Amino acid sequence: MDKRDYYEILGVTRNASDEDIKKAYRRMALKYHPDRNPSDKEAEERFKEASEAYEVLREPNKREIYDFYGHDGLKSSGFTGFRGFDDIFSSFGDIFEEFFGFSPRSSRRGVRPGADLRYDLKISLLDAAFGMETEIEIFNKGRCDVCNGTGAQAGSTPQVCPHCHGRGQINRSHGFFTISTTCSYCRGEGKVISNPCKSCGGAGLAKKRKKVSLQVPPGVDTGSRLRLRGEGEEGERGGPQGDLYVIIYVDPHEFFEREGDDIICRVPISFTMAALGGEIEVPTLDGAKKIHIPKGTQPGEIFKLRGEGIPHLHSRGKGDQIIQAAVLVPTKLTKRQEELLKDFAALEEERGGTGGGKWRQKK
Repeated sequence: MDKRDYYEILGVTRNASDEDIKKAYRRMALKYHPDRNPSDKEAEERFKEASEAYEVLREPNKREIYDFYGHDGLKSSGFTGFRGFDDIFSSFGDIFEEFFGFSPRSSRRGVRPGADLRYDLKISLLDAAFGMETEIEIFNKGRCDVCNGTGAQAGSTPQVCPHCHGRGQINRSHGFFTISTTCSYCRGEGKVISNPCKSCGGAGLAKKRKKVSLQVPPGVDTGSRLRLRGEGEEGERGGPQGDLYVIIYVDPHEFFEREGDDIICRVPISFTMAALGGEIEVPTLDGAKKIHIPKGTQPGEIFKLRGEGIPHLHSRGKGDQIIQAAVLVPTKLTKRQEELLKDFAALEEERGGTGGGKWRQKK
């Protein structure tokens, strides 16, 4: 009996893309899967037929030979067609994992990486601005010193699992397929511990206290996350250690406020300084700096010191310092001060009055 055309079997055109061919095979496999069609010989044959077509068309070399020479060309190249259901797993593992949620060729007793750890670190605004070196203490799981990581009490050894006989997996038949699943008795270890270590309870890992050096870079802010590779918990069965994530929390400052990489502060100035102008010193993250106050400065007026803010975390440069003028009105005056202010008020009236005076007249 002549073989059907592979493109016809999958219902695609000869110029179909790899993704189109994969989707077509997915539909065919789901439709004619033997577990969905028990005792249906026709469905079994259609499934075999579709699997053979997909095996050829998914590989560029085989597909090219087939496109030029047909089935005879494939025979000459050594392709023998469908090679049994076991071969489906080795050839189409990605497809079957997508369908059924398991990988037929997955490792039985693969290593397990250690768990990641988290540490919350509070720092000051100045430490966030300039960076810092510190040492933190963490508790993580490391190899048990009593049993040396075996999990067994001294003088005893783990035994071969009686359920999976050391394989770590149990084979179960589903129609035409044999599917391997992790042994629930030994959890895929292949061994069981009848006399567990009293120190670690048979886990082979124990909690340990550890000091870790940490470099906090300039520019971090609340929510910044620092990753220290390999400082997490130790992996099982030789697996790699997890990582340590340090989450930064910056304490509020009594004078400065932070907005992004800018520093904001309110600087009190006398009303005479606001009126007459002059120079004042203002605190910055890096010491006091002088700024010029122009004549007639109004309450809340903004001044900017460029580059005096927080360093940019992922680039060069710094933010700015934003200074807001807070004009102070004296609450206690000497007699001489009162006299001078009254003279000043009189002069203002002669010039037409202040804005406040006009507002009172309108009332």
